[in-house]
Amino acid sequence: MDSNNKTTVSYFIINGISNVPKLQLLIFLLVLLIYLLTLGGNLVILLLVCLDSNFHTPMYFFLANLSVLDMSSSTTTLHKVLVAFLTQDKTVSFLGCIAQFYVFSSLACNELLILTAMSYDHYVAICNPLHYSILMNPRVCTLLATVCWVVSFLEVVPYLALLLEVSCYKSNIINHFFCDLVPLRSLSCSDTSALEMLSFIEVLLLLSLTPFVLTFTPYVFIIAAIVRIRTSGGRYKAFYTCSSHLTVVVLLYGTLVCQYLDPTREDSLESNKWFSLFNSDGRTSDGTFRECGPRTGTTHADGRDTSNN
Repeated sequence: MDSNNKTTVSYFIINGISNVPKLQLLIFLLVLLIYLLTLGGNLVILLLVCLDSNFHTPMYFFLANLSVLDMSSSTTTLHKVLVAFLTQDKTVSFLGCIAQFYVFSSLACNELLILTAMSYDHYVAICNPLHYSILMNPRVCTLLATVCWVVSFLEVVPYLALLLEVSCYKSNIINHFFCDLVPLRSLSCSDTSALEMLSFIEVLLLLSLTPFVLTFTPYVFIIAAIVRIRTSGGRYKAFYTCSSHLTVVVLLYGTLVCQYLDPTREDSLESNKWFSLFNSDGRTSDGTFRECGPRTGTTHADGRDTSNN
């Protein structure tokens, strides 16, 4: 590549979801609606979990964490789309772009870990209900949530260090609506082999495969326990408790695979924006909360129901 096409940048231009002028107002209204629904739905969840004693259980403690994650992630990624439409300013500083990537990636990693913790909560509730209050006491839940938050923000630090070492870019125009790893890496004219290797090791093995295995392994035992429940009502209640969480996990991992599978192709870079927008709609905690009622009792694997209902 000619050296004139290589440059260091002090700021980036965020291309946005679409460059079609006639679509800008529609996109703004769509993003604003998604953002307001995400904030409103998750604020309602937080208020209910904090104010209603029926929701003072481990499951809703983790749901409250997911609500904070949803609001934070949506604010991190969608605010620039809204601001750019109102001010017609699509620029973001280099450090601001790197900071946005760091915060968004850390929140995404945290979401996977919190969902893993929720699968463990469901496992204990169904497969070991007599010891549930001991194994999932407030101290354990707080410790699990703290580990998830700390690990997720530390996990992305190597990416941060490598991105800060990138010396030149082919362009400062990012074909996305926020600063994500894939479009940033595609713009680099420096050697990104270390970044690509790190992406393979961490994204595939540590950030995806490990939480995936830890999330779905408990469901093997949960399904086996549900099958052993003698009453159809007990089986339904046990399945009902976990089905929404499992659905959210499948949707999340499905969109992540579609988003980062073969991301170097131009059409993949374009579709990446729409998968990212789907991941910003706050569906995780809202969907899980709508499906599950307060856990006032537990169905045992042998068919006994300790519910107060």
